Amino acid sequence: MSDQRPNIDFLYRITNDVLWNTFRKNEIGDVMLPFVVLRRLDCILEPQKAAVRAAYEQFKDKVAPDRLGPILMKAAGPENKLKFYNHSAYDLRKLAEDPGNVEMNFRNYVNGFSANVQDILENYQLDKVVVRLVKNGLLYQLVQAISRVDLHLSAVSNHDMGYVFEELIRIANEQSNETAGEHFTPREVIKLLASIIFSTEKEELRDPTHIRTIYDLACGTGGMLTQSKLFIAEELGGKAEVRIFGQEINEQSYAIAKSDLLITGEDPNNIRHGNSFTEDRFPGAKFNYMLANPPYGVSWKRDELYLKHEALNPEGRFAAGLPRSSDGQFLFIQHLISKMEDPAQGGSRIGIVTNGSPLFTGDAGSGESEIRRWIIQNDWLEAVVALPSEIFFNTGIFTYLWILSNKKPAKRQGKVQLIDAREQWVPMKKSLNNKRKKISEEQIKTVTDLYTAFEEGPLVKIFPNDFFGYYQVVVEQPEYDAKGKAVLDKKTGRPKPDKKKRDYENIPLSENIQAYLEREVKPHVPEAFLDMSQTRIGYEINFTKYFYQYQQPESSQNLKAQILELERNIDGLLHEILAD
Repeated sequence: MSDQRPNIDFLYRITNDVLWNTFRKNEIGDVMLPFVVLRRLDCILEPQKAAVRAAYEQFKDKVAPDRLGPILMKAAGPENKLKFYNHSAYDLRKLAEDPGNVEMNFRNYVNGFSANVQDILENYQLDKVVVRLVKNGLLYQLVQAISRVDLHLSAVSNHDMGYVFEELIRIANEQSNETAGEHFTPREVIKLLASIIFSTEKEELRDPTHIRTIYDLACGTGGMLTQSKLFIAEELGGKAEVRIFGQEINEQSYAIAKSDLLITGEDPNNIRHGNSFTEDRFPGAKFNYMLANPPYGVSWKRDELYLKHEALNPEGRFAAGLPRSSDGQFLFIQHLISKMEDPAQGGSRIGIVTNGSPLFTGDAGSGESEIRRWIIQNDWLEAVVALPSEIFFNTGIFTYLWILSNKKPAKRQGKVQLIDAREQWVPMKKSLNNKRKKISEEQIKTVTDLYTAFEEGPLVKIFPNDFFGYYQVVVEQPEYDAKGKAVLDKKTGRPKPDKKKRDYENIPLSENIQAYLEREVKPHVPEAFLDMSQTRIGYEINFTKYFYQYQQPESSQNLKAQILELERNIDGLLHEILAD
């Protein structure tokens, strides 16, 4: 991505001159974000301010409020592509000219915005911020300082404004242990995910006649969406029209994402507020690309009745099954799959970040296993990429990229590629909470090349779909009476199983069950037999096992020599101590 970055010194200057010592570090973003948005909107609206104001004065007492909005939108003119306006007599510069009435005038100014902007400001909880600024005598100082920042399109393009906003979000998140990571994905992780997802799409994305959509069901502050679109433009030379869509449950994160689109020339109505599990704000919509980093281990217990009801619908999002209520990651995955475009219409590609749980949690027959079975048997899983530990802000655990698609090329059909990228990292110069590592540009290319090459090697395994499936069989042993004779079932005449000795075996789908029993079980337990009525099929992806490399332990002679050397060193230390 381009190294040409706009000057963001004003963010630090205003923080130091106005907010420092009154607001804590982790509160700076709560103040600066909405005020930067307001200043950008002022600058965009400036050419049409007089026309909107005149239309407001002409029609405010003549038409109903629901009809006034469209009139003011029209007055804003073609330059206001996102359809927002402010009909008040003020902007931030005019507010700074009247310090004695700044609070009253500021509220009048905010109330003059169109409903879509007021929705953003409400979710920023701007009222609370203003109350605190007034209490500390800082509202006028902040208004004056921010009004001096030039955020006109001629000075800061939409592209550069996106960077300014991204930096402000990053600074705010890095100061807050609570929110970093929950709503903010490291940029190199987004770039790696985008690089893999779009690696097969270059021709389509470079075609100026194409329209492509990107969706994030838990978009946080919108970074996954905006950075993915930026990647298409800057890294791929994309010319297609790319439209981004997202949903977010957290009010402030929603406000940030929506205002990011607003101030960078996107359609803010494509960011919607709500719980993706129970309030799908894009019902029936299909998307070309879906990239997401939803929260790990989020409980869906409070939504249990709703989700269980939907799971009963064969056409519903969760018909494949429900995971345990303590972890909703498979609900996110199923939700994304439900929004895949029909392959006949071009199909879809999905990239989602998870922890290790969706790979292997749940025995055969469990909700998790059945969902894995559904995904793999439908041949949607293209690849799983294991990422390094300690690359996220709020967790040091290993994470994984799931790459799904309903338009696999022929060479990938019926197969799953596993990529071990756990050692693809460089140390951070300075740790940020749990983030001590990052993935370099060169390493992003390395992992992407491993994906596109689709060849086995030390870091790549390729397996047929049914490799991940297994039979879970019940292995029984006879119950014996006091004389040591097997107790027979009166109905069947067969040995009655001893429940205390019951065991389970997971047998690969490619194996013959009876042959496995004879080879692996009976040499150790000759009287063992199977209860085939309880056999279940399960699916798991035991990633670590597939990449395990046996290391020969040191010889006993070497170990003995090391122990003797340690003993000599200890004896020497004791002699020195006693000599003193």
